[in-house]
Amino acid sequence: MFGSASGSSMSDPGPPGNRPASPRRKPEPATAGFTLVELLVVLVILGLLAGLAGPRVLGVLGQSRQQAARIQLEQLAAALDLYALDFGRFPPQVPGLEALVAPPGGKTAGRAGYLNRSTVPADPWGYPYHYRLAPDRQGGYELFSLGADGRDGGDGENRDVRLSR
Repeated sequence: MFGSASGSSMSDPGPPGNRPASPRRKPEPATAGFTLVELLVVLVILGLLAGLAGPRVLGVLGQSRQQAARIQLEQLAAALDLYALDFGRFPPQVPGLEALVAPPGGKTAGRAGYLNRSTVPADPWGYPYHYRLAPDRQGGYELFSLGADGRDGGDGENRDVRLSR
């Protein structure tokens, strides 16, 4: 009786154009962010972790430089051994390790040099490697790096890295 001509119920508003406007909802407060206190707590925790882990990372870095120096000294020793095979002796004090890049007289047995590079490499701290003929041993030599401080002796990363043959 009280229905519309189409027989639909009262709850059906009809076609979309005839619908009443729905009331706007109030926006809900944002709950997806972090508070300032939470951010400060995270920053403090990260600072503590960095303070605890930092010295260990730096210690490992120092050990890796020591190991890199040992490896480079072994490579220089191998080049010195090749030089000695070609010339019957190790290079003299002067030119020292430079003789591995450009041997005297150009004798390189078909190679461009003994190091496959144009200069003698520096140690991991940027200092030159040292080469010294051993007067106490016939035909021996000593190769060494003075470590991070560039001075004789030292502990930790400042410790000298030496190779004698």
